[in-house]
Amino acid sequence: MKPINRFEYPPELQPVFAKAKKLEWISVFYLISTSVVVYLTMGNSQAMKTAYFEDILSLTPSISFLIAARIFHKRPNKDFPYGYHRVVTIAFLCGALALFSVGAFLIFDAASTLIKQEHPTIGIKVIFGHEVWLGYLMIAAMVYSTIPSMILGRMKLPLAKKLNEKNLYTDADMNKADWMTGAAAIPGILGIGMGWWWADSVAALIIALDILWDGYTNLKQAIFDLMNQIPKNVDDRHTDPLLLQVEQKLKHQPWIKEHAFRMREEGHIYLGEAFVVPHEHDGQLTMRIEKLAQEVSDLNWRIQEFLIMPVQELPQTNAQEGRPGQNNPEIT
Repeated sequence: MKPINRFEYPPELQPVFAKAKKLEWISVFYLISTSVVVYLTMGNSQAMKTAYFEDILSLTPSISFLIAARIFHKRPNKDFPYGYHRVVTIAFLCGALALFSVGAFLIFDAASTLIKQEHPTIGIKVIFGHEVWLGYLMIAAMVYSTIPSMILGRMKLPLAKKLNEKNLYTDADMNKADWMTGAAAIPGILGIGMGWWWADSVAALIIALDILWDGYTNLKQAIFDLMNQIPKNVDDRHTDPLLLQVEQKLKHQPWIKEHAFRMREEGHIYLGEAFVVPHEHDGQLTMRIEKLAQEVSDLNWRIQEFLIMPVQELPQTNAQEGRPGQNNPEIT
């Protein structure tokens, strides 16, 4: 058995985690500034209103990540004997729910405008004694909300994969939603200026559909994680190949006749247990179990606790089983 450490990340990943926190703080202040800019320039534009609410809700993943970062490393205690690792999954759920809510709200708002056939107008604003079409200010605001979001999202993606941080990955998706909102809003604003009243709402609807799909995908995975689904990759949501390494490690032990194991996610880390049927019981069994448990834990920093239980026969579980002469099915 390998005890759960105080910190979830090994020393080589601590600078990566520190960089992730720095990017999230930058994201919070940047999103606040974009919300103010968009609010001051949105006028009657549906796409601009869409961008404003999207910027407000975009704060959720960043804030939830920063809150979780102050909690998950706390030591286990009598009230939380397994530690506070699952707060990371809760943060992931908050971020995914925010992303899904943004998409659902924007679809409803844009569709309502199209059905009602509302004709938005963009007026004139006097700046330093000069009349300026408000659409130019809207486009400038969208450019400001687009380029930095694209850069921040691309910087977060590799960090999320290294840290096995799904909430950070969701935040990168939210940044993608930010820059897509800005990119699609600009043609909508120009469309209004050309007299195409529907262009604004169509642009908002296209944005919303993509945001809703990303939100649904992340929300589903967050719920599955809370239900103790087997570990999935942070990016493609496929079964983590690390489980195959654990299977191979158990399979090639000459003193094990049969085995079954299962693993679950607790935030960034994995916890698991194996049931083994040894060929024979001797005085070396305890030593072999301790050695094998350590070897499994050493496969990857994410495996922070792995228990091995010797049994007379395998229990009736849905764990992955390894039996002589049989294929080992993938956990589903």
